[in-house]
Amino acid sequence: MLFGSQAYVQAPLTFDRTTVQRFLKESQIGFAGEQNTAIGDAIGLSVKRLRDRPGDRHVMILLTDGQNNGGEVKPIPAAKLAADNDIVIYTVGVGADEMVMPGIFGSSFGSRRVNPSADLDEKTLKEIATLTGGQYFRARSPEQLMQIYHLLDELEPVEDKQQTFRHKNHYFIGLWD
Repeated sequence: MLFGSQAYVQAPLTFDRTTVQRFLKESQIGFAGEQNTAIGDAIGLSVKRLRDRPGDRHVMILLTDGQNNGGEVKPIPAAKLAADNDIVIYTVGVGADEMVMPGIFGSSFGSRRVNPSADLDEKTLKEIATLTGGQYFRARSPEQLMQIYHLLDELEPVEDKQQTFRHKNHYFIGLWD
């Protein structure tokens, strides 16, 4: 699921991680509208997709670098809807606390320090996780994000029912009457 000014389903619910990775690599800023963050809409659409799925436990991972500033549904009412449907939400805030923007022609002359996570609404992300029985995590680097995903795999193990399909092609020369 991608979310910008609106929520958008990028890939259906599946255990096919290869396809999901491909869809994520192909996604771009602006796919789901303007450069806004519709967190509440994304939660609401996810609840709609998850609540009728089979299984006794439904889990959502909300990964964002911003705050809710778009969409129709506010995040806290959406989280309450998720909790009412027994959906656990783990929230992950991503982005470094500080980075150096290069100056003129990529040099250090005129460079400046910025906080790319200045808009990250950690308070709301923590509240979403608490309301639904999940946890909030903070990733300041790609390595920390990988550690969080490994921890989530331990907290919420999933056994998928792998199916193998084998194509049958019959090649033969036959004589017909």
